[in-house]
Amino acid sequence: WRHVLGPKDIIDQIDIALGKYVITLSRGGTVLRAWSLPDGQMVWESTLLGSRPSKPLVLIPKNLNIDKDNIIFVFGNGHIHAVSSIDGEVIWKKELASDGFEAHELVHPVGGDSIYAFGLIGSSEVVFYRLNIKSGELLDNGSILFPGGFSGDLSFVSDDTAVVMDASGTNLVVVHLKNGQLSFHQRHVSDLIQDSSRTAVILPSKVPGLFILKSDASNIFFKVGNEGELNVLEKLDHANAVSDSLPLSEGRQAFALVQQAGDSEILLTVKSSDDWTANLVTEKIQMGPQRGHIQKVFINNYVRTDRSNGFRVLIVMEDYSLVLLQQGEIVWSREDGLASIIDVKASELPFEKDGVSVANVEHGLFEWLQGHLLKIKGSLMLASPDELAVIQKMRLGSSEKTKMTRDRNGFRKLLVVLTRAGKILALHTGDGRIVWSLMLNSLWKSPCKTPRWISLHQWQDPHHHALDENPSVLVAGMCDGSSDSAGLISVVDVYTGNEITHVGPIHSIAQIITLQFTDSLEQRLHLLLDSDGRAHLYPRTADALGIFRKELGNIYWYSVDTDEGILRGHGLQKTCILDVADEFCYEAKHLWSIVLPPETERIISTASRNPNEVVHTQTKVTADQDVWYKYVSKNLLFLATVSPKGVGPIGSVTPDESSLFIYVINTVSGRILHRIAHHGAQGPVNAVFSENWVVYHCFNLRAHRYEMNVVEIYDEARAENKDIAKLVFGAHNLTSPVTAYSRLEASVKSQSYFFTHSVKSMVVTSTSKGITSKQVLVGTIGDQILALDKRFLDPRRTVNPSQAEKEEGIIPLTDSLPIIPQSYVTHGVKVEGLRNVVTFPARLESTALVFAHGVDLFFARLAPSKTFDSLTEEFSYALLLLTIAALLVAIFVTWIWSEKKELQDKWR
Repeated sequence: WRHVLGPKDIIDQIDIALGKYVITLSRGGTVLRAWSLPDGQMVWESTLLGSRPSKPLVLIPKNLNIDKDNIIFVFGNGHIHAVSSIDGEVIWKKELASDGFEAHELVHPVGGDSIYAFGLIGSSEVVFYRLNIKSGELLDNGSILFPGGFSGDLSFVSDDTAVVMDASGTNLVVVHLKNGQLSFHQRHVSDLIQDSSRTAVILPSKVPGLFILKSDASNIFFKVGNEGELNVLEKLDHANAVSDSLPLSEGRQAFALVQQAGDSEILLTVKSSDDWTANLVTEKIQMGPQRGHIQKVFINNYVRTDRSNGFRVLIVMEDYSLVLLQQGEIVWSREDGLASIIDVKASELPFEKDGVSVANVEHGLFEWLQGHLLKIKGSLMLASPDELAVIQKMRLGSSEKTKMTRDRNGFRKLLVVLTRAGKILALHTGDGRIVWSLMLNSLWKSPCKTPRWISLHQWQDPHHHALDENPSVLVAGMCDGSSDSAGLISVVDVYTGNEITHVGPIHSIAQIITLQFTDSLEQRLHLLLDSDGRAHLYPRTADALGIFRKELGNIYWYSVDTDEGILRGHGLQKTCILDVADEFCYEAKHLWSIVLPPETERIISTASRNPNEVVHTQTKVTADQDVWYKYVSKNLLFLATVSPKGVGPIGSVTPDESSLFIYVINTVSGRILHRIAHHGAQGPVNAVFSENWVVYHCFNLRAHRYEMNVVEIYDEARAENKDIAKLVFGAHNLTSPVTAYSRLEASVKSQSYFFTHSVKSMVVTSTSKGITSKQVLVGTIGDQILALDKRFLDPRRTVNPSQAEKEEGIIPLTDSLPIIPQSYVTHGVKVEGLRNVVTFPARLESTALVFAHGVDLFFARLAPSKTFDSLTEEFSYALLLLTIAALLVAIFVTWIWSEKKELQDKWR
């Protein structure tokens, strides 16, 4: 079972109560829930209010019954709550928020009738409170001041002992509670560890009597005695992770220690917390190299047939994947990193090579015979379960959808995805399988400690050399999360997943512009803009530089400063003036700016056209045979602003306090082509820009409903080109150059419709030639994808369209957009946690490919105008052949019958 909570409902703590309830604490310690462990049903939910935010903590004491009820203790928002595990009722609560107290641990001594809350006031005073379990009455409290202060949290190794680092990071402080009095003593780290030159950090661990100290590149395990004495158990140089302790029989406890012995090997050791030298399990497991380092480890046990304990270990890797280990083998693994995709690019598969060797033919013939024998056994119900699995695998493998070569319709593709963990994966669109994966963070650990990858871009897409060269993608990242940190670039082969080249650390990367030019190797030119306003050309070759210099005057871009409310346009000028000459670096020049003062308007949304969109025709012929010229430009920008009071959530302001403003701007000249004011409207605004029209979604405060709005822009300056006589005698200006600085006579048509759903994302379908009708794909709040025909969003819709308009396909006007159940692309399924929807064109003009990602992944083929250029996959070619054969037989029989009848007529 699975539950996907909202984006603000982040789980802070999780535990298991009574062996049958999963207890979760979320929203900063505000919401406590109990879920049934077998089926995932929510049993109860409690809201725990308090006076101020604080670190949330949960404690579920073992074998503690009060009036036949197990109590759950929660600290959050400055209060400690005692909650019933049966119905979630709050039994009592006590405020502990005085004097800035910040709780670090809740402790219940075994068999005791009180609970302790340990924490800090500031960074130098350790405080404890002792409360009665039944009533919450304060029984005792105490504190002790440590000169110099602490760094980090208190790490408890027992009910009355904690360790913490001092502020300098060079001394270990042991805090001990005895007879209601706090005491501490400290040891210098260098006295315990030889050759320790840097500051140390205590790693979080919940193994009784033990704690882990990270110093330099090593992890040191310490044993804490009853009187607070420290003993070094072992020093490990490999990357490792430690699980929480697991209770075993006879009061023993065990924990798992997992070490990374290399890129593809891990060492698993299950130890007893009582005796460090006693290893319950020691195993070596081979694991794929593209998973990164071990992040977390969890342990569980089971009883074997010989009554001994066996262990299962669940490992969370750096790429967010889950791996379950048992008896030295990988039982299963899950690529949960696919739930955090941040960018997607589609690529064609390789061509199918002609010519097959004799060995391959013989091998294929053997497999064919073997497969048919298995299928016969399966039909006669004589196949074993293993053979049935092989039959199913063979059926999937023989499917046309799963081949690793491109098809003539362009349905089979590779989806190259980049995850938040810094891993690239290639997914086959036929069945969603992972073709290859590459962990980028493993390649960049030496120059950057915490690399963060931001986007994917098409680097090379060979057409003339498609049989000899593979396509590749450019992956851009930064060394850390700051905007001015050093940049990273990797180029990855799409077919093999191998890194072709990498550059970095280099200048910072604030924005990446993919240009429409390619060099002689069919590598796409890219401009990388740094935080200092400079533009850097890639690839750094003489060929690319020559092409770039020819087009230097035609390169423009814009930047949006949402905090200051400024939209700026930029161009390029001379090369950069640096200490070391760099001919691939150019200074950016400021061309124009539009200032929207934050006191009056706040920028909340932008949208622009897909630069690779294909426009089939620049005109629209209306029902009265009039010709309208679309204002088509790749340099148009949609910008939405809202009144300052309307920035908050829906319903937080009255209709008179919020207005929504829509701008359509030419980003080359900075000219505002159109402005619309929606008084009494509010965001959030989702928009999609295609050809000469834009569709955006907002909330109407006056009507208390969502709205879908459409704006279409037409160029009236080209109206004189409608004259046929001028066209015949050559007096037209169709071949005159079009510039963004020319005088614009725009005609704008707009319309608004009520819409039922709240929207997460919107995208428009794209096809190879742009002939097929457009559909707007709407990712709804219910994690489904709805396909809206663009005809419903036609601003020319009227209540009573004329007969000519009906023949043109204009639908009668209604105040709301219809939601047709058959229009859901996802049908009855949900894409949980839907974040984005992406469309790609297939080779077949009628078909568009759709990929949606969130917690789930979804892929489908759409035909907005039906499959007018192909037969469906379900089409029965055998029936067609039988029909043709029957017709031929009927024709032949009829001809013979006709000849006989004619002969009989002549004899008469």
